[in-house]
Amino acid sequence: MEKPEGSLISFMANKVKSEGGINLAQGIPSFDPPKELLKLLEGCIYDNIHQYAPGKGNYKLLQQLELHYKIPSQQFLIVNGATEAISLLFTYLLKLLGHDFTVLSFDPVYESYKHLPRIFNLPFVSYAHKKDESIDFAELKNLIILEGVKLILLASPGNPVGKVWTKREVNTLVELCIKHKVYLVFDAVYSDLYFHEPPYFPLEKQCEYVFYVNAFSKKLSITGWRVGYLITHPSHMSNILDVHDYTGLCAPSILQQAIADYLEQNDFGKAYTKELREKLKQNYNLLSNELVKLGFKVYDAQGGYFIWAELPENFKSGLDFALNLYEQEEVAIVPGIHFSENGERIVRINIARHQKEIETALERMKRFIEMSK
Repeated sequence: MEKPEGSLISFMANKVKSEGGINLAQGIPSFDPPKELLKLLEGCIYDNIHQYAPGKGNYKLLQQLELHYKIPSQQFLIVNGATEAISLLFTYLLKLLGHDFTVLSFDPVYESYKHLPRIFNLPFVSYAHKKDESIDFAELKNLIILEGVKLILLASPGNPVGKVWTKREVNTLVELCIKHKVYLVFDAVYSDLYFHEPPYFPLEKQCEYVFYVNAFSKKLSITGWRVGYLITHPSHMSNILDVHDYTGLCAPSILQQAIADYLEQNDFGKAYTKELREKLKQNYNLLSNELVKLGFKVYDAQGGYFIWAELPENFKSGLDFALNLYEQEEVAIVPGIHFSENGERIVRINIARHQKEIETALERMKRFIEMSK
C-alpha cells in the first residue's frame, strides 16, 4: 500500500479519533490522572493565576523540582512539554556552535529525534544497537568523528524499544561526549515507568555537555497538559531562557500551579507512578505473551509505553499490516518503518491502555491474522 505523508503516528491515531476504534498507535494513556491532581486543578480555577507564568516557571514548581532532584532551581526551566525543550536546544546550539552540525540518535529512532534535524536543516545519522541491544562504543566513536556529530539524543527507557541504558553505558557515553565535545540530551519522559530497575542519569555530575529533559505527561497521565522541564549546566541557562522568552514564553500557568500543589502534597506523585508502573508491566507481559502465541517476535523492553514486534512470517509489510488491521478490525498501531529503515516487518504497539482494551485489541488482532491466512 502507498505510504501516507507525514507522521504515521498521527495518521493512525487520527483515524481512531475521527472514525472510532482502539488507539494503540499514539503514546497516550487511557488511564485517568491522579484524582488529587484534578481536585487541585479544580481549586485553582478562581485563583489569580490565569495570566502569564514567570518565564522560567512557577516558583513553587521549581522548588518542588529542586527538592526532588537535589539540584538548584536555577538549573531548571519549565517548558511546553519535552519536545519544546529539545527544540530549544537545537536553536541554542546552532547559535552557540556558529555552524551546522550532525545529530545522532539510536535506531529505531523516535520521530522527533529524526524530524527536528530536518526542520532545522541539519544532517542526521542513526546508530543501530547490536542484536543484544548493546553498544559498540568504538564503532560509535568512529561514526561521531566521521560524521561530525555534535548532538546526541537518547531516551531511557526508549521509544519505540524500551531499552534502559545501564550505568556503565551511560557513563561511557558521557565520557565519549566530553572527550569529543559532543552535546548529549537525556530524554527521561519514561524514566519513572521502568519494569525492573530505574534508569540511571548522571545528574550528580555538573557537565556542560549534558542536558536532561523530562515532563509530567507520562508519569501523571496528562499528555495534553504539555508541561515539561529542562535541566542544564548553569553556563547555558541565560541564553536558553532568552530563546524560550521569544518562542514558548511560558507553560500554562494554572496547570503548573496544580502540578506544583500536587507534587508538594503527594510525595512527588510516588504512589500514583508506582501503580502506573505495575499496570504497564502487566500489560506488557500480557500483550507480549499473546503476540508470541500469534507468531510475533517481541523485542525485550525494560520500560516505557510500547512493544516493538516483528510480524508473523506470512506478513511482509508492517505498513500493509497496520492499514489493513485498522480497516478490518479498527485497531490502530504504527508501522516500524516510521522509526527505522530496518522496520519493514515491524510494528509498534502502545501498552498504556486499560487491560480490557488490550484484551479486546488482542481478540481483534487474532481474528485478523486468522482471516489473513
